[in-house]
Amino acid sequence: MNQMGYACINMQLSSQKPKVYTGRSMIKRTFKSKGIKYASQLGLDNCKDLFTIIKWNNENEFKFFRITSNLFPWCSEYKLSDMPDYEEICEILSNAGTYVKDNQMRITSHPGPFNVLTSPHPHVVDNCINDLSIHGEVFDLMNLSRTPFNKINIHIGGAYGDKPSAMKRFCTNFHRLPESVKSRLTVENDDKASMYSVRDLYDNVYKVIGIPIVFDYHHHKFCTGDLSEQEALELAMSSWPTDIIPVVHYSESRSKEYEDPKIRPQAHSDYVLDYIDTYGNRVDIMVEAKAKELAVLKYKEIHNDTRTNS
Repeated sequence: MNQMGYACINMQLSSQKPKVYTGRSMIKRTFKSKGIKYASQLGLDNCKDLFTIIKWNNENEFKFFRITSNLFPWCSEYKLSDMPDYEEICEILSNAGTYVKDNQMRITSHPGPFNVLTSPHPHVVDNCINDLSIHGEVFDLMNLSRTPFNKINIHIGGAYGDKPSAMKRFCTNFHRLPESVKSRLTVENDDKASMYSVRDLYDNVYKVIGIPIVFDYHHHKFCTGDLSEQEALELAMSSWPTDIIPVVHYSESRSKEYEDPKIRPQAHSDYVLDYIDTYGNRVDIMVEAKAKELAVLKYKEIHNDTRTNS
């Protein structure tokens, strides 16, 4: 049985009053005027609602969930331990992590596209390392495993006109990451033909530093590396430790969903209508549709699945 999950926002909880969500933030000007005290308050509220969402997920049989990368507004500007509410935040995150483990749930994250370890610019790499380190710190505060079971997933970054050199820089910069990140890091195939396919990542990243590859079905349509869907899926799966279920990402084209050629074909759909074929393989499926948990529920209804048995 393949587990299905969704990312960051619970559409039902975020539409109720008071809304439950983890995206409280502020513009830079507000941060400069209100400072770390206000950032700490927002972060605390985000953490409280994260725990609420995790509990809802378990009660509604969603065992797989991606948490937001924006729990703490402007966290690159301060140390988490300097927040006035740090002790309470630590307690909430620790309790949430215990709940996750007690209920056999899986938590992952997907830091943003500005995390570019391939960059030739030192300040960009330094900022990336800082951001990824915060993700590792949050997972450590939740006492989540330092394995790809609790993955921190990124794209490797730009090609800068020289893919082989860029991939070498990624592997070199990987060793600068703290163990809290290195032990959890995974990489994902891209959605542009000029970028990184599963084959690129397998030959030039996995074979060098041994980190697993997350197969993205939708991205593969635009960057195949001369592999079929099944070949790319199974090559990516082979990069995972044998005792950890691989993660895949699934979405469909918004352009196809709305039959509108003006929409960028790489854009994600609201819902998932096609059958997700895992070719008999056991994977955990992160559904990246815009309707979040509603998309998963609709998929299960369409395909008459209680969990999904692709």
